Amino acid sequence: MANSKTTDRDLPGYALLVAAEPPVRHPLAVTAQLPPLAALPPARLVGAAHASAVQLANPDDPQTVLTCLRTAAAAEGHLLVFAAGHLVVDPRQHQLHLALARTTARTVRYTALPWHWLAAELRHRPPGTTTVVADLAADPEVWQALVRRERSLEGPYALYGAVQVLDRQHRPEPAYTRALAHILRGSPVTPPADVLHLETARAAAADVDEAATLWLGGFLPPATAPGHPVDVPGQRSTPAVPHALAVPGAGAVPDASGAPHAAFVTNPPVAPTAPVPVAPAPSVPSVPAATPITPAVAASAPLAMVEEDAHRAISEASRAGRHAEAAAIAAACEQSALRSHGATSPEVAHWIEVRAFLAFTEGAPDRACELWMRGAGTRLAAGRAVTGPDVVEAVDRAHHAWHRVTDPGRIRELGTGLLDLRTRVPGRNGAREDVRQRLAKLTEPLSH
Repeated sequence: MANSKTTDRDLPGYALLVAAEPPVRHPLAVTAQLPPLAALPPARLVGAAHASAVQLANPDDPQTVLTCLRTAAAAEGHLLVFAAGHLVVDPRQHQLHLALARTTARTVRYTALPWHWLAAELRHRPPGTTTVVADLAADPEVWQALVRRERSLEGPYALYGAVQVLDRQHRPEPAYTRALAHILRGSPVTPPADVLHLETARAAAADVDEAATLWLGGFLPPATAPGHPVDVPGQRSTPAVPHALAVPGAGAVPDASGAPHAAFVTNPPVAPTAPVPVAPAPSVPSVPAATPITPAVAASAPLAMVEEDAHRAISEASRAGRHAEAAAIAAACEQSALRSHGATSPEVAHWIEVRAFLAFTEGAPDRACELWMRGAGTRLAAGRAVTGPDVVEAVDRAHHAWHRVTDPGRIRELGTGLLDLRTRVPGRNGAREDVRQRLAKLTEPLSH
């Protein structure tokens, strides 16, 4: 689950898995889900060429956890920190803590792990190498504060996961952890962290109360809006695109210092037990009334006039279930970028990848695979190195989408192109050999 922004895909990896259940009546049963996760090969878990892992099941001493966290923070390469359990607040200093095995309401300061220790220990790591995955439960007051962004779990890392309400009406299960382990067991190649989160959230959505779940890293459950609509990634050259908050498919959103952090889902749900209305999420700023962005407008207007509102228009169309319209706007923007900047420009590659992202979230992995391969080819044609993070990311996404294709003809057709790309961008963990083997299996019945 390495952050896909990292430039060196051959770095080693390290995973620290922490799961704790405090002595409460109905704890989130995370320790039972830790062994399936820890049983995965560490390299698969982290998404690195080779890795090691340490698990802490039901630790009761915050200093022990801190020591392990410091060791993890000093590790070279990709780092995954998995934290599961209960979020609690110190009543004296009002800071978020991860409850440990001996934590009670009166002993939070002495027996729980302060969440800000994560940010403090991880702040010196190279940008783009650290991912934190959290499967948490919290009481309605703490949960609502997270939804309203009065409290935050963010830090110098990419953040993914889920926080569920825990009270008399809600007794959540660690559905996110269960889904994560299941998906990683069945994936021959570890997906990029943001894509893995999107698939994990989708798989877990059926086992959670949608109205009482906050997704970290972005996700709109199926019952909230048809077709899994999502906000559209902004271009990588723009460090803070307002339309890219809560982007499941664009990785972490940089903060003012350039360190990546994950945005919360746009328009978060309101806690079912809290009558206080949710404050507006810090999403798109208001703009003066203008001509609506349609495919025709996007195709005819200069790119500079269109691009500011295009991401918003695509997100709104996707949210409303108008997937064909969203795809058409993105395609028109691609054509506008082609006229303005040329066929191998980063702008053209960006819009190709936006189209791929829309196709994947719409449930068309074959089209997504094809477009992500086009995006990679466009960047390579522009002279980008085969080890460039944008090239590697596009090929990895294409590979992951290809494994979701079920039609044998399309598998063969797309796999041939993917194998050629993998010859130039080999990936890690035997990615090229994985393509060869799947194509070989397709030809076996034809030889008899």
